[in-house]
Amino acid sequence: MAIRKMLRRSLSSEKRSTSSGIEVPKGHCAVYVGESEKKRLVIPVSYLNHPLFQELLYQAEEEFGFHHPMGGLTIPCSADLFIDITSQLS
Repeated sequence: MAIRKMLRRSLSSEKRSTSSGIEVPKGHCAVYVGESEKKRLVIPVSYLNHPLFQELLYQAEEEFGFHHPMGGLTIPCSADLFIDITSQLS
Protein backbone atom coordinates (compact mmCIF):
# COMPACT_ATOMS: atom_id res chain seq x y z
CA MET A 1 0.00 0.00 0.00
CA ALA A 2 1.43 3.38 -0.99
CA ILE A 3 0.37 5.02 2.27
CA ARG A 4 2.56 2.59 4.23
CA LYS A 5 5.58 3.40 2.04
CA MET A 6 4.97 7.12 2.54
CA LEU A 7 4.77 6.65 6.32
CA ARG A 8 7.92 4.51 6.40
CA ARG A 9 9.87 7.30 4.70
CA SER A 10 8.57 9.85 7.19
CA LEU A 11 9.54 7.62 10.13
CA SER A 12 13.20 7.30 9.20
CA SER A 13 14.57 9.49 12.00
CA GLU A 14 14.36 8.64 15.69
CA LYS A 15 12.31 11.70 16.65
CA ARG A 16 10.75 14.27 14.40
CA SER A 17 9.49 17.72 15.22
CA THR A 18 6.22 18.79 13.71
CA SER A 19 5.08 22.26 12.80
CA SER A 20 3.52 22.44 16.27
CA GLY A 21 6.95 21.70 17.80
CA ILE A 22 5.73 18.45 19.38
CA GLU A 23 7.99 15.47 18.78
CA VAL A 24 6.72 12.14 17.54
CA PRO A 25 8.74 9.28 19.06
CA LYS A 26 10.34 6.58 16.97
CA GLY A 27 7.85 3.85 16.13
CA HIS A 28 4.89 6.23 16.13
CA CYS A 29 3.18 8.52 13.65
CA ALA A 30 0.81 11.45 13.91
CA VAL A 31 -2.64 11.28 12.35
CA TYR A 32 -5.47 13.79 12.16
CA VAL A 33 -9.03 12.72 12.94
CA GLY A 34 -12.33 14.48 13.34
CA GLU A 35 -15.21 15.69 11.27
CA SER A 36 -15.16 19.48 11.28
CA GLU A 37 -12.30 20.20 13.69
CA LYS A 38 -9.30 17.92 13.25
CA LYS A 39 -7.54 16.50 16.30
CA ARG A 40 -3.90 15.38 16.11
CA LEU A 41 -3.17 12.01 17.70
CA VAL A 42 0.06 10.01 17.89
CA ILE A 43 -0.29 6.26 17.33
CA PRO A 44 2.11 3.31 17.22
CA VAL A 45 3.06 2.28 13.67
CA SER A 46 2.12 -1.29 14.61
CA TYR A 47 -1.52 -0.22 14.17
CA LEU A 48 -0.91 0.13 10.42
CA ASN A 49 -0.96 -3.64 9.96
CA HIS A 50 -4.18 -4.30 11.88
CA PRO A 51 -7.26 -5.08 9.71
CA LEU A 52 -9.45 -2.51 11.52
CA PHE A 53 -6.88 0.21 10.93
CA GLN A 54 -6.39 -0.95 7.34
CA GLU A 55 -10.08 -0.21 6.76
CA LEU A 56 -9.57 3.34 8.09
CA LEU A 57 -6.60 3.75 5.73
CA TYR A 58 -8.72 2.54 2.82
CA GLN A 59 -11.41 5.10 3.70
CA ALA A 60 -8.76 7.83 3.91
CA GLU A 61 -7.43 6.83 0.49
CA GLU A 62 -10.95 6.86 -0.98
CA GLU A 63 -11.76 10.28 0.44
CA PHE A 64 -8.46 12.13 0.15
CA GLY A 65 -6.26 10.13 -2.20
CA PHE A 66 -2.76 11.41 -1.47
CA HIS A 67 -3.84 14.99 -0.80
CA HIS A 68 -4.40 15.26 2.94
CA PRO A 69 -5.67 18.71 3.92
CA MET A 70 -3.83 18.79 7.25
CA GLY A 71 -0.46 17.99 5.68
CA GLY A 72 -0.36 14.60 7.40
CA LEU A 73 -2.38 11.42 7.33
CA THR A 74 -6.02 12.41 7.81
CA ILE A 75 -8.53 9.74 8.84
CA PRO A 76 -12.15 10.53 7.84
CA CYS A 77 -13.99 9.61 11.04
CA SER A 78 -14.91 11.21 14.33
CA ALA A 79 -12.26 11.39 17.03
CA ASP A 80 -14.48 9.32 19.34
CA LEU A 81 -14.85 6.52 16.78
CA PHE A 82 -11.10 6.57 16.07
CA ILE A 83 -10.31 6.29 19.77
CA ASP A 84 -12.83 3.44 20.15
CA ILE A 85 -11.25 1.56 17.23
CA THR A 86 -7.65 2.10 18.36
CA SER A 87 -8.49 1.05 21.93
CA GLN A 88 -9.40 -2.36 20.47
CA LEU A 89 -5.96 -2.57 18.86
CA SER A 90 -3.94 -2.15 22.05
